[in-house]
Amino acid sequence: MKALLLDVGGVVLRSGAEMLGGLGAREPRVRAATDRRGPFGPVADPDWAAMLREEITEREYWARRCAEIDGALGRDWSMPEFMHALYDQAGVDLVRPGAAALVADVRAAGVPVGVLTNDLRAFHGGEPADVHPLFEEVDVLVDASVTGILKPDPRACAIAVGRLGLAPEEIVFVDDMPWNVAGARAAGLRAVQLDLLAPEDAFAVARAALGLPMQAGIRS
Repeated sequence: MKALLLDVGGVVLRSGAEMLGGLGAREPRVRAATDRRGPFGPVADPDWAAMLREEITEREYWARRCAEIDGALGRDWSMPEFMHALYDQAGVDLVRPGAAALVADVRAAGVPVGVLTNDLRAFHGGEPADVHPLFEEVDVLVDASVTGILKPDPRACAIAVGRLGLAPEEIVFVDDMPWNVAGARAAGLRAVQLDLLAPEDAFAVARAALGLPMQAGIRS
């Protein structure tokens, strides 16, 4: 493997589903909604289940959560405003420590790092560096909010592969959504699915594929 390619939401950034818990803690009026937060519970999340069955898209899932929480708070947030409220939590870094450590070690080894995301600008607004300084450290950033070609369309992978200048089979790609992983595998990449409840496992697989040492003691 000669390059690392990462999804953003759930992989580089903590999952929005994970961050819903903090929003509920700050805003008791939305707790009934934020208790439904995908695999993080504590109650079942039918919309998340529908998304995993591919009955609704990931964007549709978050549009529903935004509308529901807007209604409970009497707000009229845009999606970037909602995401800002979701991720603006004191003492919580947007970026997973394991992802930050992986990117740092990959760059130190002289290996190219790319990002392939569907929703960075659509969800967070502005320029990537405005979301987090880590995005200044990547060699390639492909955002379907800009290109208009969303994963799992193989053309999305082809854009990232082309910009990295490597063959697909030389690239390790990490994503948390099963359809994106399947699409990347169909496009020839070594795709690893990240489990939101155990993200470090996927980072360990990526490290092994790239010949990097394992990282101990990090929790994402």
